[in-house]
Amino acid sequence: MSNGRPMWSLASLAALVGAVVAIVLGLVTVGVQATVSPRELPVAVAVPDAAPAPIKAAAEHVARQGGGALAWQVTTPENARNLLDDKDVYGILELGTPPKVVVSGAINPAGTQIVQQVLTTAASATGSPAQVETVHPASTAARTAPLAVSILAWLGSLAAGALLLVLANRSGRKPDFAARLTRVLASAILMTAVLAGFLKLWDSSLPLGWDVLGFIFLVTAAFAALQGALLRLFGLAAMAILAPLYLLAPAVAGQVPEMLNPAYKVALWSWTPFRFSTEGLRSVLQGTPGAPDVTLALWVLGAMLVAGLIVVLWPNRSAGEVAEPDAADRVVEVGVH
Repeated sequence: MSNGRPMWSLASLAALVGAVVAIVLGLVTVGVQATVSPRELPVAVAVPDAAPAPIKAAAEHVARQGGGALAWQVTTPENARNLLDDKDVYGILELGTPPKVVVSGAINPAGTQIVQQVLTTAASATGSPAQVETVHPASTAARTAPLAVSILAWLGSLAAGALLLVLANRSGRKPDFAARLTRVLASAILMTAVLAGFLKLWDSSLPLGWDVLGFIFLVTAAFAALQGALLRLFGLAAMAILAPLYLLAPAVAGQVPEMLNPAYKVALWSWTPFRFSTEGLRSVLQGTPGAPDVTLALWVLGAMLVAGLIVVLWPNRSAGEVAEPDAADRVVEVGVH
């Protein structure tokens, strides 16, 4: 027995906690993947304004296909490509002789793969095999790097923030203003250098201009500031939230929203920070920095950085504030009679 409790009750409590953890992780990771299915994926069928009536009629017929999996819009080839660059559609079927399927390497590969298959099948109904054109072509590394960078930026800065807190607790002090600011800036600078090195290692042809490096720096700084704020407010207990949170990256941010169950789209995809960092970096890397997701990412990551820094840099209650020691470091006085 411990503290008057039988060991079987502690064992039951441990089993209950394990079951709760399995439920939560199952819902936010495996459950997301198990319910993936295309729902209203936006695509375009393109015909020139001067196209003959039969071609326009064929476009209208194609736009009525696909059930609930696709959301078609009929437009011109020029406008369709603008929509593709802005990520308003995931692919284009250009009707002609032969028909052409146009996809983009700057779009999430999970959506591109599905759309390319569906559009190729739709093109075959015209009686001619379709040609496939990829604008902003992406290598394997370029397709996987945006999500990988987001995950590594999160984990690297999280490890630094947690270690600072542990070392400070062992020294009996809380990190002061200079220490907290140094940790955020040093994490952002070092992680940017590390991630840039990985990008070059994975694919030496990937662009590493100031736009790419600046975006990566913003991602790492925003993550470090947000984590630092929560660690300051809740101590190491914040790790119970911050550590598992990275599991949302491959499960949720790795998918396009139209592939997710609507409940997951609202409850997880709508707010996860990895969504903004991943898609924003993908556009910057692939030469579409004007895409709306880059602007959205800059605003969201910038807000995270500012809010996190406000909490991180807020003065301590007193200059000599002492950290609460860990349980293992506490000295317990025992009276001897």
